[in-house]
Amino acid sequence: MPEYLEIAVEIAREAGALIAQLAQRPHEIAYKRPADLVTDADRRSEALIVERLHSHFPKHAIVAEEGSGLESDSDYCWYVDPLDGTTNFAHGFPVFCVSLGLAYRGEVIAGAVYDPTREELFTAERGAGAYLNHRRLNVSKTRTLSESLLATGFPPFASNHEVNMELFFRLTQLSHGIRRAGSAALDLCSVAAGRFDGFWELKLNPWDKAAGSLMVTEAGGKITDLAGRPFELLGHEIFASNGHIHEESVQVFSEVMAQRAPRA
Repeated sequence: MPEYLEIAVEIAREAGALIAQLAQRPHEIAYKRPADLVTDADRRSEALIVERLHSHFPKHAIVAEEGSGLESDSDYCWYVDPLDGTTNFAHGFPVFCVSLGLAYRGEVIAGAVYDPTREELFTAERGAGAYLNHRRLNVSKTRTLSESLLATGFPPFASNHEVNMELFFRLTQLSHGIRRAGSAALDLCSVAAGRFDGFWELKLNPWDKAAGSLMVTEAGGKITDLAGRPFELLGHEIFASNGHIHEESVQVFSEVMAQRAPRA
């Protein structure tokens, strides 16, 4: 692959250093919608990333969370989350990152996720594996849901929190527990690294999951929607696992959804 990943890493590190510096200062906080925060760090990180990407790849399209991306008829499109975990960042909870994913004709081919608080750099290329600070990643070997540690998220703009609360309750009973750390990109990287055995979310944007989804599959994991259908980058749902617990978990998702379905 050309220097796509090398450049993505360089930019992610630079943006990560910026938000780490800004984390030490008072934040300018605004609201896109109730409980959906955006800070000056989001905007400044995005401006940096978009400018750097455009200078290196002027013909590529860029889709960025805060809306400063660039349209193009190129087959290549970058999906940029300049600060994944904004609410954590705004409250001083050190779980946030920069995420860059490159798709070619809708398929993610390269990704970089940088966590500046731990100096952890996750990278992946299609067909070449996933890495954490140059160490090859592999998903966990956990075989059953009952032995699993899971993760999920509750994005502030979603309208189906009550559904996820039911899934959360049911899966808490069936597993070792569920974590809700507030950064989907890092949750996906944690599945790739074997820290989590599975992660699901009901409503994610493509910039939240582009890079992280590639980490999981390149580390040997599996990604679908909650019904077990093929993963779609532009879809909403995602379920990522080590593969071993996938079918068992999808069955639980299906049972909960069936209980909520209106009866004729």
